[in-house]
Amino acid sequence: DKEVRAIFLRLFAQLFQGYRSCLQLIRIHAEPVIHFHKAAFLGQRGLIENDFLTKVLNGMAFAGFVSERGPPFRTCDLFDELVAFEVDRIKAEEGNPPKMIKHVRELAEQLFKNENPNPHMAFQKVPRPTEGSHLRVHILPFPRINEGRVQELLQEGLARSQGAPPAARGDKKCVVPAGPPVGMFICA
Repeated sequence: DKEVRAIFLRLFAQLFQGYRSCLQLIRIHAEPVIHFHKAAFLGQRGLIENDFLTKVLNGMAFAGFVSERGPPFRTCDLFDELVAFEVDRIKAEEGNPPKMIKHVRELAEQLFKNENPNPHMAFQKVPRPTEGSHLRVHILPFPRINEGRVQELLQEGLARSQGAPPAARGDKKCVVPAGPPVGMFICA
């Protein structure tokens, strides 16, 4: 499944290549508003007549994409790196399927590492029930909850959380790389 996700990641990186150069930050309100200039994006790429891309850009999913990824200062990820730095590599691989497959596998590996940062953790599988196990009656009564013990555990947890330093988030915000301008991606 990671390779399928990597293929879609490449597809959307190619589709939205240069989108950051068409973002406009409007600061007339207390909260800045980010606007995407669709006509400029389509015009600079030579895709004004492209119905598919026009529908994608008019969709709610793309509006959410712009509001989430539009701010110039936020946590960057693999998609931002693809859009900003892998333009030439993706173009060069268009005519070479083995290189494209190699890149997809590299992206899939990065996606796997992002989701499983500790590879040494073993996952326990739940064993399959034996044949006919559903016929056996082995329903145990639900145990009674000891209210006193629950209160003790809650007090211990509160005491630990008050003495502990606030949890620090691992993601560091940075300036999002803009990548090459849209005019560089004229499609046939």
